[in-house]
Order: sequence, then structure tokens, then C-alpha cells
Amino acid sequence: MLVPAVASAQSANLPEKVKAAGAITVGIESTYPPMAYKDPKTNERIGVNIDLVESIAKELGVKVKWEEMSFEQLMTSLTTGRIDMIGTAISDLPSRREKLTFVDYLVTGSQPFTVTSKKDSIKTEADLCGKTVGAPRTTNYFPVLQAWSEKNCVAAGKPAASVNGTAGATATRLDLKQGRLDAAVLGPEYVAYLMADEPNTYVLAGEPLTKTLFGFAFNKNDAALRDAVAAALTATIKSGAYKQALQKFGLERQAVTDVKIDAGT
Repeated sequence: MLVPAVASAQSANLPEKVKAAGAITVGIESTYPPMAYKDPKTNERIGVNIDLVESIAKELGVKVKWEEMSFEQLMTSLTTGRIDMIGTAISDLPSRREKLTFVDYLVTGSQPFTVTSKKDSIKTEADLCGKTVGAPRTTNYFPVLQAWSEKNCVAAGKPAASVNGTAGATATRLDLKQGRLDAAVLGPEYVAYLMADEPNTYVLAGEPLTKTLFGFAFNKNDAALRDAVAAALTATIKSGAYKQALQKFGLERQAVTDVKIDAGT
């Protein structure tokens, strides 16, 4: 679905609640670099999503009121009206569109990777069969990995991957480094961050198991705010602010050329 035509981001029809507040309340979970995380030196919240949301708010002429919470709280907070928008990196999936609607802004997927000491035994995604592979249990990576193992390992007469649900991306990284996992599956953006943060520590294990889109999420009944944000995001692409945010964190290859709504698969 293409973004509705809007004359300009500045003239976008913001809901009265946002206009009256002069701010958009955005739920964020800041433990997923490079999308949103705390700078270890300053404890300041930084990341691609932080820069993009701030740029969007500037186009809309409002401020951002960040609400820090766990990933599990985000969707409930949105549907109950505690927040206006989810600014955390969240995959636009058909199953989530029963209650949510998305402005898609980045290509992502489910990228398997391992540590360099296992690079000879785990070279491609096919080598995950029979291995212990981890993914955060609260994300879509976990069921994707389970389904992939059933289709590509079990159905092919190979031993299933032993899929471990971890407590999050940081826990996945630690479990992999400490040998509790043979490999892991996370978003390509986080894997790129890890490889830059700890050179010569991690290697890709083949191609992504799936590809989809990250989207800024809104209550399904709040199409007006969704469309206003979509128009503002389009303006950031045209101005170059979008490209600048992605380049800052090395994610140029995951850029979208135009903004779409509810286009994730």
C-alpha cells in the first residue's frame, strides 16, 4: 500500500490530541543497537530510530516525548493509548496488523551468524541443522527460526536445529560468545553493529532466513497520525535526513526508496 498523497509534511493533518500537546508520545525500548540504545559513555539514548523520529517530529512541528519501556509493553501501551506511536524497531507483520498499522521505513530480516571460531563448521544457513541456535523469545526471530528448522531440517531428513529462546539481543550475544549457542539469529542491522563493535569476532552464517520491513507502529484506528508521520518521513527522505541517519550507523544497504504502509510480509 502506497503512502497517501499529502501536500507537505508541515500541512499534515495531525490529530487534535497531538496538536494540543505539542508533542508526540513515542514508546521506545533502548537495548537494540544500532536502532535505539544507550551510549555506554554518556548513557544518552542514541540510534537510527532516535534520529529518524526526531527528524519526523521536526517536520511535523512537534516535540518528542519518549516513554522508555520493555518490548513486551509496547503494543499494549499503544492499544490502550498510553503512547501515540512505537518508535522501537518492530517488524511489520500481517499478524500484528490485527491491532496495529505501520509506516515502513527499513528493510530487515532474520540473519543467522556465529563466532569466528565456528566459521568452518557453520558456513551457510543449511549448517544450522543439528546445532543449538538462539533468538530472543519475544521477537519474531524465534518462531521464524523454529519454522525454518521444520521446513529445511526436519522435512529434509536432517536433525532439527535446537532453538533456544533468549532474554533479548544482548543475552543472545552473550550466550553465543560464552558457547551456550552454536549460532544465533537477529536482525542484519544488529549483526552489522556487532561486527563493527567487535571486529573479527562474528561472521555471517549464510543468507537471511526471511526478509521483511521495520515499521513505526500506530493504533489501527489512528490512521490520521500514521499518515501524518508517513508524510513527514517522506519529507526526511527528500531532504537527505533519512540517508544521513542510516549512513551514521552503517545501514545504507537496508534503506527503502519510498515509504509504504502495511507492506511487510
